[in-house]
Amino acid sequence: MNTPTAHYAIAVLVVFFVNILPAFAPPTWAVLVLVKLNWHLNPAALVVLGALAAAGGRFCLASATGRLRGRLSPERRESLEALKDYLTGHRGRSALGLALFTLSPLPSAQLFEAAGLIAAPLVPVTAVFFVGRLVSYSLYIGAATVAERSLGSTLVSTLTSPVGIAVQVLLVLSVVLLARIDWAKIIKRRGAAAPHSR
Repeated sequence: MNTPTAHYAIAVLVVFFVNILPAFAPPTWAVLVLVKLNWHLNPAALVVLGALAAAGGRFCLASATGRLRGRLSPERRESLEALKDYLTGHRGRSALGLALFTLSPLPSAQLFEAAGLIAAPLVPVTAVFFVGRLVSYSLYIGAATVAERSLGSTLVSTLTSPVGIAVQVLLVLSVVLLARIDWAKIIKRRGAAAPHSR
């Protein structure tokens, strides 16, 4: 198992596993940098494989979260459907939503959970995420030599620091809240108020 092919396979499996976790996972870029520093793999191949594995993991996470919709009440499902129609029914809002998956500094797990919950179109969302990760992973792996000394503490701190834990808990709660808000009523009220604001 001490061959480059085996190392690439292990890296892909680890990255995929990290990206199907709903919360409290180490950042993928740190995993890839750690692999690069220890196994000296080709940076370009590692970036492409890492981005593919991350996108595949997030797609599976969103798909699994989407299956929870069946356990929600009809009112909750109708509310989430109204939110999806609102977000995807306008080109500007759709572009803004896709940009969120490319550029957002927020942990992407909760973004994909929300996308699955509202039954957003996952293929374009995942494709945009993949392109964004190609760029970000390239930057991180390119700076791997600078990050070498602090990498271990970075991995630990993302999982154990009070701020890191608090952020993860808040983001998980925000996904739960997403399903509890009456989006249909909010969007209807917003639509009714819009003519008066002109």
